[in-house]
Amino acid sequence: MTVKTLITCLLLAGSMLGAGAAEESTLAKLAALDDRRVEATKAADRVGLEAILSEELHYAHSNGLVDTKDSFMELVTSGKTKYVEIDYEERKFTVPAPQIALMTGRARIVVQTHSGGMDVVLSFLAVWRQEADGNWRFLAWQSCRLPPK
Repeated sequence: MTVKTLITCLLLAGSMLGAGAAEESTLAKLAALDDRRVEATKAADRVGLEAILSEELHYAHSNGLVDTKDSFMELVTSGKTKYVEIDYEERKFTVPAPQIALMTGRARIVVQTHSGGMDVVLSFLAVWRQEADGNWRFLAWQSCRLPPK
């Protein structure tokens, strides 16, 4: 192996290690942002949700209803729906493309509405997007109910 080849290999290995560290940093940032989103949802915190939710939010509930950012924020902050618990049984982040992260897993959700309560375990797919201002925002949610164990 020539010195030039060795240097090229070392540079490539170094850049791949740097990319891995950058992705780990992004995943840690996304986990912290999602924790903030969960807390803002449970607290019906309009300001917190405003900062984290994308203007293009597509929130598909497990019952098939779909909310936009405005309708989801109204649902949560009006008191019509109270998210009492959002507990992850499993949560995994992947970055399949630049500026896009997927969050998958299972969560136990306890909700109170005017018509009663719901305590379910959901399988979910969520999408986070790094938007033009450089901030990561919650772009989409899709979930389905899982049968009881």
